[in-house]
Amino acid sequence: MTVVHSAYCASKFSSLVIFDLIWVVMESEMMTSSTWRKVAYGGMQPGFDDNHTDDSFLEEMVMNANVVKRDILKVMLDSVSISQYLCIVALVGLVWTYTLRSILNENSLLLLDVTLLGLGFLVLLLTKEMLSFNLFMRYLLNISFFISGLYVLAPIYQTLTTSISSNSIWAVTVALLVLHLFLHDYFGSTVRAPGALHNPTLTSCISLNASVVASVFIASCLRSRLQVFAIMLFSLQVFLFAPLVTYCIKKYSFRLHLWFSFGLMIATLVFVYTLHLLLFVMLLGLLVFVTVVCPYWLIRMQEYKFEIKGPWDEAKLCFDITD
Repeated sequence: MTVVHSAYCASKFSSLVIFDLIWVVMESEMMTSSTWRKVAYGGMQPGFDDNHTDDSFLEEMVMNANVVKRDILKVMLDSVSISQYLCIVALVGLVWTYTLRSILNENSLLLLDVTLLGLGFLVLLLTKEMLSFNLFMRYLLNISFFISGLYVLAPIYQTLTTSISSNSIWAVTVALLVLHLFLHDYFGSTVRAPGALHNPTLTSCISLNASVVASVFIASCLRSRLQVFAIMLFSLQVFLFAPLVTYCIKKYSFRLHLWFSFGLMIATLVFVYTLHLLLFVMLLGLLVFVTVVCPYWLIRMQEYKFEIKGPWDEAKLCFDITD
């Protein structure tokens, strides 16, 4: 009986050993024959570490997939909008200077205000595809309220900076204009234009506020209430409605936009030349830098742009999440 039991135990042990050997061989064959797969979930794959990658990992790498090849002529034409607005701000500075020097009186300023307002509405009417009659009447009503309120507030503007020196006023004004130019939306309008798809951005609103404060500082240096009203009306017409008018011109005809911009540049350079030669050279250099040098730099920098995309990047939605 003891012999039989020993023989049974020996046979059972040998069968277990054989089964374990077969399992080890099968597992090793599975490990050698299995291939690595890129999976997002599902745990570790047998025979591979959790951070394992093979040679196929870089096959999906794409270089410079979203780099846009830009044409230098198109970039230069797009930069005309920036040069145009630089000239508009320069003309505002000229009018401020001539007013403070008593070259322009209140009658000349009021005539200039009426002329600019009439030309602005004429441009809006000529671009009738962009402007409906109801929208035009709404603009007209808002401007009438705006002018009335500005005339009432003129005495307050006149006394805002009586205790501040003129040098400080000019320093703050120049700083505010630089901030205005830096944050301005050169391809849109802070006043919502007809056909605009988006509302004004926060930076464009800050830019507009900076220009309004600069106008108040300059107006407070004048002695006549009518002069304060006229210079404030001129400044706010330009800073508020000039971008709207230029936006409508550009949407109506890009060629007309180019002719208008180049004509404005020439007129501004002529007026600045009559004021001071150094200012003329500085403005001319700035316009050349913005219109020619900056586009050239942008095109040259595109050659050194290197962007890679691959399976390590985060997933991106191919649809709008608001839909």
